[in-house]
Amino acid sequence: MPQLQNTDRIYWGRHENVSWQVYIILCSDDSLYTGITTDIERRFAQHAGRAGANYFRGRRPKQLVYLESAHSRGTASRREAAIKKLRRPDKQRLIRSEENEINEYRLNNLSNS
Repeated sequence: MPQLQNTDRIYWGRHENVSWQVYIILCSDDSLYTGITTDIERRFAQHAGRAGANYFRGRRPKQLVYLESAHSRGTASRREAAIKKLRRPDKQRLIRSEENEINEYRLNNLSNS
């Protein structure tokens, strides 16, 4: 088994107390893009600027439609993978569900403005 170097421990240690978010963006071609981030505003801006995911080279992000918080990096990645496997009707149900924190996110951003 390979030995971890100090830099590896430091790298992984940085993410232990960071809250990761799982998100879904409605795109200009009406597709639904799922991803994870620690900063949804920064990540949406990256997608809008066509930086980051190659998915946005041929389409534009229109709207953040789903947000789920309080994940570790690992649980966020697993949740992202599970959502990506869903059929579109199931994703639409998830967007309409109680799990969606998007309204809370918008309210918090309005009150902080």
